[in-house]
Amino acid sequence: MEKPLIISHEGLALTATLHYPVKDGACPDRKMPLVVICHGFIGSRIGVDRLFLLASRQLAQKGFLVIRFDYAGCGESEGVYGEHGLDSMIAQTRSVLDYGLSLDCVDPLRVTLLGHSLGGAVALLAGSKDRRVKSLALWSPVAHPFNDIVRIVGRDLYNETVTKGQADYQGYSLRPEFFESLQQHQPFQEARKFQGDVYIAHGTSDDVIPTDYSFLLEKTFWLRGEGRCDKNILFQADHTYSHGHHKEELYRSTADWLTGHEKRQQDWQHWSI
Repeated sequence: MEKPLIISHEGLALTATLHYPVKDGACPDRKMPLVVICHGFIGSRIGVDRLFLLASRQLAQKGFLVIRFDYAGCGESEGVYGEHGLDSMIAQTRSVLDYGLSLDCVDPLRVTLLGHSLGGAVALLAGSKDRRVKSLALWSPVAHPFNDIVRIVGRDLYNETVTKGQADYQGYSLRPEFFESLQQHQPFQEARKFQGDVYIAHGTSDDVIPTDYSFLLEKTFWLRGEGRCDKNILFQADHTYSHGHHKEELYRSTADWLTGHEKRQQDWQHWSI
């Protein structure tokens, strides 16, 4: 069962879709794990080649309640994308968490942020600030927001933004404040503050975000005092996992990890000293 909805954030209407577990069809009496999907730079809740739509349906089949949403100025949501920087994206993500956790059927101890590309950085940064987030699933995550996005849009467009006050990138009006917000956050530094478990997936043929980032992030997560980190490097997968077999492996491995994480949490709760 899929339900379209509007989530309010500081006067803006964020468009979202809620996926109920297939076998339930609606919120049952039992508590369910929640997954919130964070899309990337100028993306949408559908994703390139329906990346997030298909992922949500797969996870719903595994018993997860999933919310995928459009950041302000993207997809069907209100707002102008270039006016809402990284801080706003983090805050928007927390507003979506507020909504998800307001549902009686959601287990507050089983909340995951799943982020792709820039959405991976947003998920990490939001999770490091919000203890309600218990685990992270990061697909091809951005690790240096400013450098990575400037590399994507081009240095000339960035310079135009700074000198003229705005510049157009694929129909999106980007402003200096947007880039300034990217400079304020360093995911590598924030990674150590997240105390939950982490799953990272990345393709070896990703020509947008270097695969090396995921190896370095994994090492950073393992330096924490608690929480584990697992990764899956998909051979020849590109940034958006455009080939069918890469999508299948991504969805399967992510669902298997989330399900395994659920079991580990339950086993841990059953321990007694």
